[in-house]
Amino acid sequence: DPDMPFVPSIPEDQFILVEEGDPAVIPCRTSDPEAQVTLVNSLDKSVHALYDTKQGFIGNFLAGSYTCKTVVKGVEFKSDEFLIYIIRATSQLPVEIEALKTVYKTGETIVVTCVVFDNEVVNLQWNYPGKVKEKGQIKLDDIKVPSQKLVYTLTIPEASVKDTGDYECTARHATKEVKENKKVAITVHDKGFVHLEPQFSPLEAVNLHEVKNFVVDVQ
Repeated sequence: DPDMPFVPSIPEDQFILVEEGDPAVIPCRTSDPEAQVTLVNSLDKSVHALYDTKQGFIGNFLAGSYTCKTVVKGVEFKSDEFLIYIIRATSQLPVEIEALKTVYKTGETIVVTCVVFDNEVVNLQWNYPGKVKEKGQIKLDDIKVPSQKLVYTLTIPEASVKDTGDYECTARHATKEVKENKKVAITVHDKGFVHLEPQFSPLEAVNLHEVKNFVVDVQ
């Protein structure tokens, strides 16, 4: 099609996630397999890479914006803009889950943290007793120094007995079929469960130099 030499791309194709050191494909394909195509970066400088008419440009690219150009009957055409993001992602998916405590009373705030190490982009999902009611508040902290880690914090305010159960986080790798899940059991009690019974009066007197014991029964 001389009026549309580049095959239209869908939005999902324009954002390209690449792991460090891996080759990528910039999918600007032409409707004419004989077309001469040039790849340029955001500074409009040519970038040398292998071109395959059925796939696009293939190579190891720096992060940034790229556009393809071709000329049809003396008229220059540009493809859509393609954005390459370089991500840090190991083949393994180290995940840890941590709870400040595992036993709560009604009305307290439950806090559970799930940490993903050495991976910048993951899909993380929580499963917990109050998920259906969307009771949890989720916060993400992306920490890069001294090492890469994603810290997902799940907070359940005003906990009730119904919030008792397993709290599970499942992390999925951005580019590989790898997933890891961790869970912790949380118990919420309706009220305090420790009973103290002092074996002495609210006011006690003691003589000078006298040693006196104060005993408390704990149930």
